[in-house]
Amino acid sequence: MSAHWIGPVTLETGFIYEDQEVVGTETKSFYVKIESDSIVAIQEESPNEDLPLFDAKGLLLLPSFRDMHIHLDKTFYGGSWKAPTRAKKGILTRLEEEKVLLPELRPVAQERAEGLIGLLARRGTTKIRTHCNVGQVEGLYQLEATLAASETYQMMTDIEIVAFPQQGLLRDEATGLVREALNNGSAYVGGVDPASIDGDIERSLQTMVELAVSANAGIDLHLHDSGHLGLFTMKRLAALTEEAKLQGRVTISHGLALADLRPEEVVEASHMLRAQNIDMTSTVSPGKTIPIPLLHKGGVSVSFGADSITDHWSPFGTGDSLDKAAVYAERFGHKEEESLHQALTFITGGITPLDQDGNQVWPRVGSRADFVLVDANCTAEAVARRAKRKAVWFKGNMTVNAMND
Repeated sequence: MSAHWIGPVTLETGFIYEDQEVVGTETKSFYVKIESDSIVAIQEESPNEDLPLFDAKGLLLLPSFRDMHIHLDKTFYGGSWKAPTRAKKGILTRLEEEKVLLPELRPVAQERAEGLIGLLARRGTTKIRTHCNVGQVEGLYQLEATLAASETYQMMTDIEIVAFPQQGLLRDEATGLVREALNNGSAYVGGVDPASIDGDIERSLQTMVELAVSANAGIDLHLHDSGHLGLFTMKRLAALTEEAKLQGRVTISHGLALADLRPEEVVEASHMLRAQNIDMTSTVSPGKTIPIPLLHKGGVSVSFGADSITDHWSPFGTGDSLDKAAVYAERFGHKEEESLHQALTFITGGITPLDQDGNQVWPRVGSRADFVLVDANCTAEAVARRAKRKAVWFKGNMTVNAMND
C-alpha cells in the first residue's frame, strides 16, 4: 500500500497515579501516517493531505506480536481430530511416533503449515520462529515444506527457521543434515536435551556451536532436562557462547531446570544468562513453568511461544500470543494495571507503549509499521480480556481486516 493515514487510533500516553500507585492509563486519539514500511508521522489533528485514510474507529493500537517457539511442520491443524496417545516412555514415545507419523504427513505438510501461519497472522502475530524437523527420517523434506509455506505468507509474517534434530543431533547422526539445512534457509541450529537424548552434553553442545559458527547462525536449544543436570547444561552452553562470541544469538527453549531451583539459584543463573545475552523462550505451561518474573527482573530476555498446536504432542493450543500473555499474568498473579501492561513485552520482543516509568516509548516516527488494532481501552485490558484483533499491519501494509466482524 502506498502512503496512507490510519486514525483515529487510541494511543497510551502515560500511567495515572494515585498515592504513588498506578491505577490507570492515560490515552489520547492520534492519526498515524504510513509510508513504505515505516511510521512517518503521528499527530493529534485530523490530516488534511489528499491521501487515503483508514477509519480505525478509535481502536487501541498495539505493537504486533511474536511467537518465538512453534512447530509449523508437524501439526494436525486443518486436518481431522486426533488426540495424542499415552506417552508410556515419555519423550521417547513421541520420538518413536514421529518415525511413522512424519512420512504420513508429507503430502499435507506445506498445507498444514500455511494454515497455521494464517491462524497466527489473523491473531496479530507478524514474527514467527519455527523449529523444523531435520534428521534421518525426515531428511530436508520438512524444511522444504516450511520454506514453501513461509514464502506463501511472506507479505504477512517474518519467519525464522530452526534446523531441529528432534531425534537427537548425535543420537540420529544428524550433523550433516543440519549443516545442509543451514545452507538452505535455516537461520538457527537446533538441539534437544544434550544429556538425556544425545547422551553426551559436551560433544552435543560443541557440535551445535561449531555448526553455528561455521554457518554464521544462531542456536536455539530445547532443554527439558530437570534440576542440576539441566542447569549444568546451561552453564556449559553459556561458557561455549562466550568462547565462540555468540552472545545475543543463543536461545534456550523451555529451560525447565530453572523451575526446580531455589530462588537464589535462579538469580545466579539469571546473571549468567544475562552476561552472555542468552534468551529464554517459554510456553507458559499450566504445568511446569520457569520463574519468568524472577528471570525478567534479573535482566534476562524472555519470549513466549505456542510450541505445539494440536499435534501428536498436545491436543491444545490456540495460536494466540495475546492469550499467552494473559495466561502468564494469571499464572503469576499479575492483576494490576502496570504489571498487565508489562506482560505485553513477552510477546512483542520487549516493546510496550509505556516504559516502567510511564513514559511513552511506542510508537515512534521511524518505527517499522508492524502493529495491530484491538478492541480495548488500554494494554492492560487487552491482555486481561484477550481483546479482539480487528486489523493487522505488516511492513506498512494492512494484512488483516476484521473491522466488520
